[in-house]
Amino acid sequence: MPFAFKRLGIPALILIEPKVFEDGRGFFMETYKMPDFIAAGIKVNFVQENCSRSSKGVLRGLHYQNPPFAQGKLIRVVKGEIFDVAVDIRKDSPTWGKWVRLILSEENKNILYVPAGFAHGFCVLSEIAEVVYKITSVYSAESEAGIIWNDKDLDIEWPVEEPVLSEKDKKWPALKNADIRFHYAEETL
Repeated sequence: MPFAFKRLGIPALILIEPKVFEDGRGFFMETYKMPDFIAAGIKVNFVQENCSRSSKGVLRGLHYQNPPFAQGKLIRVVKGEIFDVAVDIRKDSPTWGKWVRLILSEENKNILYVPAGFAHGFCVLSEIAEVVYKITSVYSAESEAGIIWNDKDLDIEWPVEEPVLSEKDKKWPALKNADIRFHYAEETL
C-alpha cells in the first residue's frame, strides 16, 4: 500500500504518510487513491480542490462550513511548512473543544484528513507556503463560519504571537459563541 494511515489524538483525524519513491531525478508519490482511502475509513467524495499561497506569519483559520455544506478536507503542503490545527466542534463529542496540531511540509510530504465537524486553521512557518486541499463540499458563503484563532478557552499554542490575519479572521467569535451545527455520533468516517 502506498500510504500509512495513522489516527491521531482525536481518532476522527487521520495523518496520511505517503510512500515516496526518490532517485536522482527527484521523487514520485501518490497523494490520493480512492480504494486505499476507503479501506482506511475515509469514505467521502472530494468535489473541489483549492490552493493557497501565504507568507511567513500568515494565519488562516479557524474555518469550517456548517451543514448542509459541511466540508471534510484533505490537506497537504507542496511548498514550505505550516503549523496545522484541527479543533473538534461536534457537540456532545468526548473531545469537543480539543485540538490536534502538527507540522505539514514539503519535506515530510504528510497529508492530513480533517472530517466535517472540525474547525481548521494553519500558520505559515516558512518564508512561503503553498497548501493544496481537497474538500468534500463546494464553498457556500451562507454556511461559512469560524472561531477566533486566539480563543482563550481553546488555548492553542500557536507559534506566532502577532499573526497576519484577514479582516474576516480577526472577527470570528469564540467557540462558546460560534454558530455550530455539528453533533457527535459514534460512527465511522
